[in-house]
Amino acid sequence: MMTPSTYIQARKAELIGSVQKLVSFQTVNPPGANYDAITRHLERALAGCGLAAKRLTPPKKLQQATLPESSDHPRSNVLGRLRVPGARKTLHFNAHYDVVPVGGQWKHGGPFSGKVSGGWIYGRGTADMKGSIAALLLALEALRATRATPRLNVEVSFTADEETDSLLGAGWLVENAPISPDYALVMEGGEADRVCCGHNGVVWLEVEVQGRAAHGSRPDLGINALEKMCGLVNALETHKAQIARRVFVSPDGTRMNATMNVGGVFEQGPGGKINTVPALARFTIDRRVLADETVDRAERDLREFLKSAARRIPGCTIQIRKISDNHPCYCPPASPFFGAMAESVQRVRREPVEFSVSTGFTDMHFFSHHLGIPTLGYGPGGRNEHGVDERACVKDLVRTAQIYADLLCTFEG
Repeated sequence: MMTPSTYIQARKAELIGSVQKLVSFQTVNPPGANYDAITRHLERALAGCGLAAKRLTPPKKLQQATLPESSDHPRSNVLGRLRVPGARKTLHFNAHYDVVPVGGQWKHGGPFSGKVSGGWIYGRGTADMKGSIAALLLALEALRATRATPRLNVEVSFTADEETDSLLGAGWLVENAPISPDYALVMEGGEADRVCCGHNGVVWLEVEVQGRAAHGSRPDLGINALEKMCGLVNALETHKAQIARRVFVSPDGTRMNATMNVGGVFEQGPGGKINTVPALARFTIDRRVLADETVDRAERDLREFLKSAARRIPGCTIQIRKISDNHPCYCPPASPFFGAMAESVQRVRREPVEFSVSTGFTDMHFFSHHLGIPTLGYGPGGRNEHGVDERACVKDLVRTAQIYADLLCTFEG
């Protein structure tokens, strides 16, 4: 009799086709394109796996207030539910379907081609994280086809906007959707032999430095915003060194330091010309928040440092605008859920498993903080996420589908 694992192994070509189909939906965020098409596809896919599935759309007024620049690109989330007779607990799987914009010259087909070469499938979203979605769909299909009964109730959410702030995606879903999970598995953050039990957070700020325009032949009559900005950026090296002394040690022994990246975006204000003293300059700050820090404290310390540094620079006037934040989270891997996940990974991959904390942020914190449930991260992962020639390993896609199926068939909660 065919098991879910052998069913999945025999359908590698089907899995590749599923990833290719998902990649073909160019769900680039911003602005949030093709969300309607992919969520309709995912709703049908979950229904085909035997789940009661529906799309959930945040109120239009909320989107206009939250994302006024993208109000003509409606947001939707997909929720699927499978009730198992006799099951006492519920496991929730979550993945986001949006992807970051594309740039550069791709060597292996176009960014939305899903080309397969050398055991890898290429395309935007293959690694982050449409490969995870395809793996879960095949796992659910395998359970139904082989009549293997999950030992838990199953909830699945495919959500919007993780690549921006998740406020109309996972953030909205955990507060408004009819879900009641006891455990959550966000399908990224951990991969291969590493199960993710937490992640860093982030604070994004924009700093505007105000000067005064003047003719380039009389710079003494103006205030050069670029020069003041350079002084402020140089001063930030002190704060960068201060936060670098903060350390979080993850369960696998990795020492993680708080970091800050300055100038992911920097620009001049309007009216710039080579013979004009610049009257305005802006730059951004990406402050990564360790798993045991808080966003509020990190932001407050950074704002206070910026204001103090500006006061020490003659003529430096600044305004600070918060762009976004994402909270860190950490779940000590003591729950039986973490042990069951490690056992499933080890059974499929046949290698020791470690628990890690991701330097990037995911949607784990919404389930961990807002719902207060054991939450982990695991998916097929890949290479070059957000970069040129993003790709996922076909073998890891197959193994991840097998791991999801194994977990559902062995863990009772």
